Amino acid sequence: MLTHLCPSWDKPRTFISCLVSPDAASVAGQNYSMVSEFILVGFSNFPQHLLPAFFLLYLLMYLFTLLGNLIIMATVWSERSLHTPMYLFLCALSTSEILFTVTLTPRMLVDMLSTRHTITFVACASQMFFSFTFGFTHSFLLMIMGYDRYVAICHPLRYNMLMSTRTCARLVSWTWAGGSVMGMMVTLIVFHLTFCGSNVIHHFACHVLSLLKLACGKETSSVTLAVVLVCVTALMGCLFLIILSYVFIVAAILRIPSAEGRHKTFSTCVSHLTVVIVHYGFASTIYLKPKGPHSTDSNTLMATTYIVFTPFLSPIIFSLRNKELKNAIKKSFQRKFSPLNS
Repeated sequence: MLTHLCPSWDKPRTFISCLVSPDAASVAGQNYSMVSEFILVGFSNFPQHLLPAFFLLYLLMYLFTLLGNLIIMATVWSERSLHTPMYLFLCALSTSEILFTVTLTPRMLVDMLSTRHTITFVACASQMFFSFTFGFTHSFLLMIMGYDRYVAICHPLRYNMLMSTRTCARLVSWTWAGGSVMGMMVTLIVFHLTFCGSNVIHHFACHVLSLLKLACGKETSSVTLAVVLVCVTALMGCLFLIILSYVFIVAAILRIPSAEGRHKTFSTCVSHLTVVIVHYGFASTIYLKPKGPHSTDSNTLMATTYIVFTPFLSPIIFSLRNKELKNAIKKSFQRKFSPLNS
């Protein structure tokens, strides 16, 4: 809730004096309110009889997401035939997906059946940092996986040299470092602002655009523009490089004389390309939708498609559309549950 009037944290001496003396704010000539916690509206406005059904649906999807990604990770690590750059990147992608869903979904599920929907200032900042970190890491990994397919198809003779184990480790490290930098940058920019007036977030998470609507001060509009530009530039940059990779891939595939060869080569890209389309398709539907008379409930349901539904589809796509991974999973289950037959 709101405490006594205090200046923002960018003036530490005045802020500390305000904490010691509530009248310090008026002496300093400030007119800001210090927000110590936020209220997440989430599914509060939904009919109460529908919440158990939503809870069960999202819980099952969440558990399946965790299970599917854990199976992929275990299969990649146990099958030596899958110890290639493509599947090591897939293992890193599954890790980022698990961490992303763990950051947001459990809190959403708890709030659906709870009467207390408050989140502290620090917890809100932490949730934003980790969600942006793992979200951007996911996008960077999809970009690296596109580059891996480009090298494998367009430069097959140099593949082992260009995509060595050390190079793959460096690329994965850079994606995690880049995601952490983006998460820290956005979080610091947003929570540097002063929040006054309402502390009600019309979302089930500490959504950046919903939070920016609660900020006050002259710099709010410029900060909002900066956050949007940073996020859009990073995501569109990744998408542009993925599209560029597939332009060269398609050009190389069309030069293959046999139809069977073209089909076999393109089949190695289908699962990755499908996940990219799903990932950016749902993201653009939510964040690039035109402004209109959208209700809060419809925006909440649309947000769950990216937070819950997209991670749910990813392991299904990679398991069903990738023949080598699908066969490896079957072999692992056969060895696990039918040791005599194997």
